Amino acid sequence: MESKYMSLSLKSITVKQLTITLVLIAIASAAGIATELNRIRQINAFNNAVSTGKNPQTDRLSYEAKFATAYWLANNDRHKEATLLFSQLTEKGTPSQRAAVHHNIGNMFFLKSLQVSGGNDPKVRDEVEYLLTQAHSSYKQALKLDNSNWGTRRNLDRVITLLPENPTPGVGESDSPGLIMGNIPVGLP
Repeated sequence: MESKYMSLSLKSITVKQLTITLVLIAIASAAGIATELNRIRQINAFNNAVSTGKNPQTDRLSYEAKFATAYWLANNDRHKEATLLFSQLTEKGTPSQRAAVHHNIGNMFFLKSLQVSGGNDPKVRDEVEYLLTQAHSSYKQALKLDNSNWGTRRNLDRVITLLPENPTPGVGESDSPGLIMGNIPVGLP
């Protein structure tokens, strides 16, 4: 009995209908392949533009494009522009993306502190201390967002070893360190 039912269902589909169905599937597959090949071409063009420091022609407003531009600026010692772009990205993206942004901001401050350091000039010492403190807070923020990056941990450890044990009054982790009151006697409530 099963052979009667199979033969009935095969007889209801004609060769012409089967051919049309297969042609439509082939056209849809070809269109999908063409779309994917175009996207691969766009990704390669994006990667080439980013690696050479040019603005990409596609995905200009994407998180990755902004991150790559800021990263390129930071690597080419254009820290102010890079910091501006990175700071725009601190509120967007996944926690791991935001952690990468904070990690790179910390790297900029850390590298800048290493470039500035030298001598016993109090102004230079204060600037280095400020830069190291900023790097410290950026690395801590990165670790709060994604604790799995060992590079961030290592850099934070290095920054901690370079920071003085008794920081300069008024240089702290908060954005507004407040008033410095040096004449208040110890022991009063």
